[in-house]
Amino acid sequence: MKIAVLGTGLMGAPLAMRLLSSDYEVLVWNRTPEKAEPLVAGGAELCETAAQAVAAADVIVLMLSDVRAIVEVLFSDETRQYLQGKTVIQMGTIEPNESRALNEEVEKQGGRYIEAPVLGSIPEAKKGELLLMAGGDTEVFTQCLPILRSFGHDPMLVGPVGQGAAMKLAMNQLIASLTTGFALSLGLVRREGVSVESFMDVLRNSALYAPTFDKKLDRMLRRDFSQPNFPLKHLDKDVKLFLKAASQHPLGLSGLKGIEQLLERGILEGMADEDYSAVYDVIDRET
Repeated sequence: MKIAVLGTGLMGAPLAMRLLSSDYEVLVWNRTPEKAEPLVAGGAELCETAAQAVAAADVIVLMLSDVRAIVEVLFSDETRQYLQGKTVIQMGTIEPNESRALNEEVEKQGGRYIEAPVLGSIPEAKKGELLLMAGGDTEVFTQCLPILRSFGHDPMLVGPVGQGAAMKLAMNQLIASLTTGFALSLGLVRREGVSVESFMDVLRNSALYAPTFDKKLDRMLRRDFSQPNFPLKHLDKDVKLFLKAASQHPLGLSGLKGIEQLLERGILEGMADEDYSAVYDVIDRET
């Protein structure tokens, strides 16, 4: 089986490497070919165009930035003609209705589609320990399971197309809410002179604790947000996608809109490519 990975950025590259380690024949394409060079050294075949990769592959794995990029790459005049009989696994974070529209277009071209967004970051991707939340037809999911298990031990079929995307957005909304909530509490205790160690001791022994707090604590204390696994601009994008999806339902969104403003301010202040915990610098500014 030949698998084409379109998009070999922060997450696409380790996914492609996992497929190589699982003895699949892997073709890769990226807008910036240099980013795929380590994969070529690991045994992947670099394709000059997305159309070339799709034409040669049996399965296409998408890890592209957003739905606009997916449409431009997958449904271009050069590429769409090769989708017949192919299976498309869409693994990026997009809005549920966007995923449903992609499913319709892939099926229109004679292909099959399943969404499989992931929870986890680069370390989990490298180790094959991502949490996969699939949405699609049961038969397609079953046929894709050997591939999906290269990325995570126990992929979950959430429901039809759109529901995997919805669960992924629900998880990333929690990332935004937990991180900004923790940053605000940390900022207050530090400003009031409360021992950070005492604050964390109480927090860790309470029902309020989440492991992400300890993962981001050192970054916030040192104000070092370099070398991100998940940059601020991506969290901002996902919050906006959540708001778009949630606005179709009778849900209260004022709190998340406030978080969106914090993320936007961070981007305006030059933090777009830093770790998303850089929102701490927006909430608790250095004086």
